[in-house]
Amino acid sequence: MTTSTEPAAATSRLPDPARYFPELGAVSTALAKAARNGAVPRATIGLVQLRAGQIVGSTYHTVRQTDLLRKAGEPEERITAVASWRDAPYFTDAERVALELVEAVLVPNPTGRRVDDELYARAAAHYDERALWTLTLVIGQICLFIPVALIAQPIPGTPIGKNYRA
Repeated sequence: MTTSTEPAAATSRLPDPARYFPELGAVSTALAKAARNGAVPRATIGLVQLRAGQIVGSTYHTVRQTDLLRKAGEPEERITAVASWRDAPYFTDAERVALELVEAVLVPNPTGRRVDDELYARAAAHYDERALWTLTLVIGQICLFIPVALIAQPIPGTPIGKNYRA
């Protein structure tokens, strides 16, 4: 078996969705603005969205969120430890509950609710109602684009708008 560090194909499966849905840009901009309203630290937003990309196995999202976190000055240890956040010493209690929320939303719970009352109470202890809504929107924002990444497979690491085939 031969392994390679070369990228598979330097093209996405599908063209830029804006070609068919020009309003997607406005929707994306509005979601980003709502998510960055200041109620939740940007670092927490990036960590949550990185964890979402890891959970669904999206190279596009993990590369993108890692790059954004690095550019924002996040230490490499925190970025790397997102995959094993439960026993990593690099996160605040508020960040931990945010990471737990994204996992609860994206990973089935065969024994009950995904976000049970206990998890909600722990989240509410760290975040007020506006911040809880913001975290909900942050998770929704990444969930909007997860199918885009998994189905269309935009090119990881390329600027938005240049990561789709012509």
